[in-house]
Amino acid sequence: MNANRNIRAKEVRVIDPDGNQLGILPIHQALAAAGDFDLDLVEVSPRATPPVCKIMDYGRYKYEQTKKQQEAKKKQASFQLKEIKLRPKTDDHDLQTKLGHIKKFLGKKDKVKVTVMFRGREITLTDRGRELLDIVAQEAEEVGSIEQEAKFEGRTMTMVLAPK
Repeated sequence: MNANRNIRAKEVRVIDPDGNQLGILPIHQALAAAGDFDLDLVEVSPRATPPVCKIMDYGRYKYEQTKKQQEAKKKQASFQLKEIKLRPKTDDHDLQTKLGHIKKFLGKKDKVKVTVMFRGREITLTDRGRELLDIVAQEAEEVGSIEQEAKFEGRTMTMVLAPK
């Protein structure tokens, strides 16, 4: 039998495993009552006057709490930011392959950052880079939408797509 050792009051309000109140008892009687049930005495409301303790299986209680937390975590919307890199001279077939990846990522509810990198003299091909991003946005329109418009940063042009 484990007892919560943080109980500082001399008397506590005790609730049995079925949820019925046993009344206000001295701590030693509350511990004895928990021993009769072969369970633990757990303080559930320390700020109440007198503190409220419940007779329960503490191990099972902790297990159920962790299960609830895991379920809550599963239901949270989580996503990753995936990045697809292109160049201004990316060929049509390669672009179609990358579009397939983008659609797959958006289908899995991940955001996609599409980056067009310019190297050397390719910096003069910014119009081609914007065309590529427009093509990507049009092709992925059915599964995603533009979250951040195309913008130029240094030698790269980026756009972020979010799933619908």
